[in-house]
Amino acid sequence: MSRTSRSAHGASPPGERTNGRQALRRLDPYLLLIVLLSLLPMAPMLQPGYQWHAHDARHSVYFLFEFDRGIQDGGLFPRWQPDFAFGYGYPFFNIYGPLAFYAGEALHLAGLPIVDAVKAIFALSITLSGLAMYGFVKQVLGAPGQRNAAGLVAAVAYMVMPYRLVDIYVRAGLAESVAYVWVPLVLWGTWATLHRPRLANVLGLALAYAALLFTHPLTVLLLTLILVFYVAFLALARLKDEVPPRRWTRESILPLFGHLGHILVPTAFALVLGLGLSAVFGLPAMTENRFVRLDQWYGGRYTWGGDFVEFFQLFSPRWGMGASVPGPDDQVSFQLGAVPVVLSLVAVVSLLIRRKDRAFRLIVFFAALVLVAAFLMLEASAPLWQTLPLVRVVQFPWRLLTLTVFSMAFLCGAVARGEERRGGLVDLPALVLVLLLLLSSLPYARAEMTEREVSLAGLMRFQQSADEMTGSTAWVREIPGWSPLADLHVAGEPLTTRVDFESLYRQRGNAFARPLEFKAHRELVEYQADRPVLLTFNVFYYPGWHAYLVDRETNAVLHELPISLRGKLGLITVRLPEGTGRVLLRLENTPLRSLGTAMTFASLALIAGLVVGRLVLGQRRPIRGREASQGAESLPGKEPWPDD
Repeated sequence: MSRTSRSAHGASPPGERTNGRQALRRLDPYLLLIVLLSLLPMAPMLQPGYQWHAHDARHSVYFLFEFDRGIQDGGLFPRWQPDFAFGYGYPFFNIYGPLAFYAGEALHLAGLPIVDAVKAIFALSITLSGLAMYGFVKQVLGAPGQRNAAGLVAAVAYMVMPYRLVDIYVRAGLAESVAYVWVPLVLWGTWATLHRPRLANVLGLALAYAALLFTHPLTVLLLTLILVFYVAFLALARLKDEVPPRRWTRESILPLFGHLGHILVPTAFALVLGLGLSAVFGLPAMTENRFVRLDQWYGGRYTWGGDFVEFFQLFSPRWGMGASVPGPDDQVSFQLGAVPVVLSLVAVVSLLIRRKDRAFRLIVFFAALVLVAAFLMLEASAPLWQTLPLVRVVQFPWRLLTLTVFSMAFLCGAVARGEERRGGLVDLPALVLVLLLLLSSLPYARAEMTEREVSLAGLMRFQQSADEMTGSTAWVREIPGWSPLADLHVAGEPLTTRVDFESLYRQRGNAFARPLEFKAHRELVEYQADRPVLLTFNVFYYPGWHAYLVDRETNAVLHELPISLRGKLGLITVRLPEGTGRVLLRLENTPLRSLGTAMTFASLALIAGLVVGRLVLGQRRPIRGREASQGAESLPGKEPWPDD
């Protein structure tokens, strides 16, 4: 029917109305319910003000503040934050995951103030993580085309587990909170590539893994260790299903290993592709972190000192906004949560009744993961920690609570598996479990909201009060406690150059310098001197900084000037020839940064090629319905999958 005749009759064809109603019926109501329920744990974020008294609350705001200054100065990937270290600069986002701050910057550029953008990302991390967990659990425990009670319970548990609320309202770790979004997607993608190695699943896993690495490297490190066992567990289970152990013989060992390799290839390819996608950040982060003062990250109160969790603290409902200290007197909660613990036990006990349950293997795996993580948080595991190479990176054993959050959320959901009913909006057993989870955890979703101005002066005062986080590069022998640049910021005066004029004028002879261009990652200065002079910039040295003598008319580079370091601060100093000229100081990519960038673009090109190739082959080789069904029947897996 033509558009004209359709409007003339004043109604759409019956077929179109039917299709619309069918689409509405196919829409999973649990997705909307999860979005609505996520408003409960994020309620404090909807109030005016900000939780300035939380541990890393100021860090999260000023990280975004500096990220925005780099973007505004024209940097697509602002690795260098010029106002950190009291204005001497620090390569923070060269070694710290920037994805959460890209999201915050997008909201800020859309009109939200810095603080509101940070609050919005915290809030979105709750909602999106719940939806991600629902998708994962529905995929592995659900049935095709059905809403999934197990997924609903798991999603709610994942959004309101006590340690999840600690991360948001006590620790205020923005990057770590966003990382919770990607963990279920990585687990989902891994499961999907092992059972249905389609291109969409492979690319989905690659993107999720890359996003997690781009968000919070510590979480991806912990999860990767788990993935080794998770992949092996699922791959061997599939091999056992396809080739029963009774058929294993000495002659079949090599073919079995070959088949196991065939099962693992799509997952391994996806994870490697994910590493390639994130290489623009990951490669420099892994190789250039040695060029900063690591004692500021892992020394002092962050030194590994056996800050273990007492056994009773895993179950204590005590809540607090204080810090973690060795011994039982922590002022912060490390509880697993009463209701999640009980539901996890119910999920495990149910295996005694339903041993042939489809969820049997995954329940065993995640229950074992909870037990291992809980043991490693206790002092009894101290001898084992001393043999692990990750002690300094993890810092505190209680960080392993991250592993228990998604594991126990899955176990909570597993209790509701098979409870779907056709009538009603919500299945009653699932609703009861959801209410129990909410009532047990929501009292902890609270924060003291106050108002503060976000400014360069505020950043200077924040750094002075949080000196353990005043980053310095490896060439800094004496960590500064203040600077002349900080004086300008606090006084509200504009900073137009980082040239140290005092050191310039102390030298013999006549010398003059005038700034022409001043940005976060570069500065152009015109000078005049009657003899060779040293020009010092109030900038910490870090690999990638280069100085050039440029043409006065065109600013074309004439030749590179050698850089030396001055004083205990390791400030960049350039020797200038006598006469009149211009010197350009700028931060460039190191060979490793360039290699990482090339790897990311190559990975993107590979993805584009795979997608285009798939589309072209799909158009050239259409599959008829009967052929498609025969092909599906020939797959090794015997049971139908939710995405069939």
